[in-house]
Amino acid sequence: MAEQQFIMTQKGYDEAVERLKYLQTVKRQEIVDRIAEARSHGDLSENAEYDAARNEQAANEGEIAELDYKIKNATIVEVNSDTSFVHIGSKVRVYDEELDEEEVYEITGTTESNAMENKISNESPVGAALLRHKVGDVVKVNAPDGEYRLTIKEIS
Repeated sequence: MAEQQFIMTQKGYDEAVERLKYLQTVKRQEIVDRIAEARSHGDLSENAEYDAARNEQAANEGEIAELDYKIKNATIVEVNSDTSFVHIGSKVRVYDEELDEEEVYEITGTTESNAMENKISNESPVGAALLRHKVGDVVKVNAPDGEYRLTIKEIS
């Protein structure tokens, strides 16, 4: 079976490598220190501090494994300054007629997406629908809760 590829910009790749390094060194050591401290308090069977530290350790190791996999299978795309169509790295202002509102999205690779910052993945329903379209195009978004349309107003 072929490995999954993760599309990233160089900036996103560099951020992922930095995050991985932080998790493997600083955070891993902080957790080990907390586990040692909790162990020193005696009985582990009713030690909530120990259980919390072990749970955090498991979550950290899971994030390390996931990031490591994504970095090893990354495909780095060039940042393109062409604003004639939507591509990874584009900021797109769209109008949703149904909600009567405009929104600006930045199209990113999956590892760089952040809904709180309106950075959406090229693989998300909205991101995938917008890719390769131009200003004035009306795109159909197939979202889990139904279909809706967005009009592309501006690409930067």
